[in-house]
Amino acid sequence: MAKSKTKFYCTECGYESAGWLGKCPGCTQWNTFVEEKITKEVSGAGNTGIRNTPKAVSINEVSIEDEKRLSTSIDELDRVIGGGVVKGSMILIAGDPGVGKSTLMLMLSGNIAKSNRVLYVSGEESVRQIKMRAKRLNVDAKELYLVSETNIDSVTRLIEEFQPGYLVVDSIQTLYDDAIQSAPGSVSQVRETTNTLMQIAKTQGISVFIVGHVTKGGAIAGPMVLEHMVDTVLYFEGERHQTYRVLRSVKNRFGSTNEIGVFEMKENGLVEVQNPSLALLSGRPVDCPGTAVVCTMEGTRPMLIEVQALVTRSGFMNARRMATGFDVNRLSLLIAVMEKRLGLKLSNFDVYVNVIGGIRITEPAVDMPVVAAILSSYRDLSLDPGMVFCGEIGLTGEIRTVSHVDKRVSEAIRLGFTKCIIPKGNKLKSQDSDKIVSISSIQELNELLLK
Repeated sequence: MAKSKTKFYCTECGYESAGWLGKCPGCTQWNTFVEEKITKEVSGAGNTGIRNTPKAVSINEVSIEDEKRLSTSIDELDRVIGGGVVKGSMILIAGDPGVGKSTLMLMLSGNIAKSNRVLYVSGEESVRQIKMRAKRLNVDAKELYLVSETNIDSVTRLIEEFQPGYLVVDSIQTLYDDAIQSAPGSVSQVRETTNTLMQIAKTQGISVFIVGHVTKGGAIAGPMVLEHMVDTVLYFEGERHQTYRVLRSVKNRFGSTNEIGVFEMKENGLVEVQNPSLALLSGRPVDCPGTAVVCTMEGTRPMLIEVQALVTRSGFMNARRMATGFDVNRLSLLIAVMEKRLGLKLSNFDVYVNVIGGIRITEPAVDMPVVAAILSSYRDLSLDPGMVFCGEIGLTGEIRTVSHVDKRVSEAIRLGFTKCIIPKGNKLKSQDSDKIVSISSIQELNELLLK
């Protein structure tokens, strides 16, 4: 006998309520609650069956010696997930439309299918469309099985029939459960279908890859519980009109969350970028005002990236502050520090900052190169092309220390840079002293650039 009831869910965070609320108590967003009907099967009154209780085992009796990771043959992906795919794990890959999620999943499936059976479930493309893309990507594996299906029950039966070692679902927002009276992609549908896939992964030892869409704000579409249920959450970042893509881990139960993978989108698919610094610095203008190089840390990998700034007299009453790949609020803060500590009058100038390559930098070490690029453009003076910067700037104008400075300096020297500008508080283990310049304040940075 089916019993139906109505609940309200927040479309942003998945908060559940018995009635409609204007403001969500979970994420504090307004007008995000939607009504959904839930139908559950209720057993008869005469059914007194008792559910089997699982057996608890001692932690010393659990063996993990036979647990091995399977390499995906994509070094950048292996780096991000911790060295390979763990048996029975669930990996969620989210990103903007057109960034290359399906391309990455098809390349991954083709590599794994060379030694294991893979079931590729697509709810957005037909089998012929997947084959056309596979031909373009040179993906050809006998053990790669394709199916276009959106019903979770049908997917479950296919898994029982084919017994794959790996499952790819593209995308989780297209799957639906007949027992739930709501549209595919709703909070309850995403939650229940993901829970079904999780039970399959854990009980049958099948590794599951899930493709997820993101909202306009960049968060994964659906309930927040989706991120809690899976073992690994990866974000595929990059503008669709840019060639470079960054695969970033934000959650990983089997590895570090500080690693990134860099890819380049080409005609034949995604190509790994083994040396991102050389790729991002190629074509860098020399003897041109408004450009500086930062050595940023992405996980354990140092990367040299070009930062450009343009300072021009404003034609508006309020000067504009715009940034691509850099936090615009942080830019406003740095401009305020420059006006206060250096006496510059930037209130009548528009300031634009751009990080080359479509890369987004969030660490504080990019403060110094941003200020250096702004000063260079403001004074129309070119910086020494052999300079590389890294350092955080405080509100009093001091330059604070950064982490992994030895790796940053080593990478810069390896790529031929002759002058590394670092915070004075950082202590180096063993480096060429003639290539190191230590400064402690934004005033010293200004004097250095005027020499």
